[in-house]
Amino acid sequence: MKSLGPLLRLAQAAVPLHLARAAVPLRPAVVGVLHARFKYTQHQGVKGIKNRKSFFEAQMQAGQQGDEDEAEEERTNGIQADMRFLDDRAYDEVAGGAMRISRDIASAQHVLILQPYVKWSAKRKDMPSDVRPEDQLAEASALIHSLPNWQVATALKVPLESLERKTLFGSGKMLELKALIADLRQEKHLTCLFVSKGTLSFAQKRFLEAEFRLPVMDRYSVVIQILRLHATTAEARLQVAMAELPYIWSQAKDASVTQTRRQGYALTDLQKEILRTRERKLRAELDRVRRQRQLLRQKRKQQNYPIVAVVGYTNAGKTSLIKALTVEDALQPRNQLFATLDVTAHGGQLPCNLQVIYMDTVGFMSDLPTGLFECFVATLEDAMLADVIVHVQDLSHPCHVAQRTHVESTLRSLAFNVSGGDPATSQLPPIINVYNKCDLVSQSASDVDAEAAAHHISARAQTGLEPLLADIEEQILAATGRRKLQMRVPSGGPEMAWLYKNAAVVDTVADEAYPNRLMMHVVISQRTLDQFKRQFL
Repeated sequence: MKSLGPLLRLAQAAVPLHLARAAVPLRPAVVGVLHARFKYTQHQGVKGIKNRKSFFEAQMQAGQQGDEDEAEEERTNGIQADMRFLDDRAYDEVAGGAMRISRDIASAQHVLILQPYVKWSAKRKDMPSDVRPEDQLAEASALIHSLPNWQVATALKVPLESLERKTLFGSGKMLELKALIADLRQEKHLTCLFVSKGTLSFAQKRFLEAEFRLPVMDRYSVVIQILRLHATTAEARLQVAMAELPYIWSQAKDASVTQTRRQGYALTDLQKEILRTRERKLRAELDRVRRQRQLLRQKRKQQNYPIVAVVGYTNAGKTSLIKALTVEDALQPRNQLFATLDVTAHGGQLPCNLQVIYMDTVGFMSDLPTGLFECFVATLEDAMLADVIVHVQDLSHPCHVAQRTHVESTLRSLAFNVSGGDPATSQLPPIINVYNKCDLVSQSASDVDAEAAAHHISARAQTGLEPLLADIEEQILAATGRRKLQMRVPSGGPEMAWLYKNAAVVDTVADEAYPNRLMMHVVISQRTLDQFKRQFL
């Protein structure tokens, strides 16, 4: 069986090496850590599932150096690109004015969180009925805690009749909030107000800032601040930069139709040109990334490696599951929202010894415009075009049902966009539902959704992984047209070496009827089987 090492190193070449260097100067120690993240560690099995590796596979290593040299040449001969346009002070002023974000994340912030919610469930159009305001408030607090040196001064739920009114809050509630802010300013150095709503209109934001005399942020702008923090690679920085622009344009459009335009809040012609130029450059670079990823997918297709995309709500445990399935020590899962921004490839092995690639993806979150995640389509295409999707869900979260519904609807929307709006080609791959963190809930709670989910696991405790691996294997074999066969070949002959190279060998046993032959149990596609027949039969 071919080694996955060269192909996984090609995953790092989706953005040319010189482009990544231009984006973020990295110390040698950091480069070593990043390289270790992509390094392929062969699967050693889970609870008794052994990884058999014959000397025939060892003989193949000499032939892999050519592929590695080819990958290095692709990285060094990439199109020259200048990433310095991302660090633009004039743009930062525009973005800071629209989103109240800053590149100085290290400065301490004391944040007052207001979680508005519609009092009558019949009027809640965008939020599932089983999502409580308390759950929304907890998620808003988690967003703030994801930023270093950001602290929650106070977190409140605020009932409203509508989220669309210009003032957002009624006059009585405004007086209460002003009194609260005055008290907090005496006790703590309050620096920011976070209204946990997907997006605030320009008019709402300006009104609240004028009344409370504090910078006001919504969920979109807070998430962008988190994404900026976690965007360390050139590819991630490009996508986060693109995700900022729809929000800024939306705020500018809203400002242009309000009376505040006369107060100088609308964008100037120069600022609009700055945004257009930045958007044009970003689209050009992201198109380049997309083409390079298409080439990488073609390479995988030629090598015939099955792809398993691992998706889910943010902080559901996707990276932890991949680490448990691949036993890749370099993977370091973090208990943070949006800890993973890049789609990274990790080699693993199924119980039948078939090698697969697990794709780790960016997590989703509700109450955010789908357009924010569509800016990551250059990398999320890898998930949409996988052979099988593993949907990881946090069973311990009180809103896990609503989270599952949100992820599924977002996947359908992204698949529709990736297909160019063609319903015939927008079908999702087979989806395996996985309920993670079952060790954090009682057995009775775990059994509530037993019919809805195929697997209850704990990636941290490594329980329930064997049935999951068996299910992934079954789905992969069906999706890729592979099947299990028993073949009689000469012991030590070229047929045996060929099968080790081009198929997945489950095991070999001596043939009692013919001492000079072996019975090989293999997993093989029809195309590969036809090649074997043409060469040896």
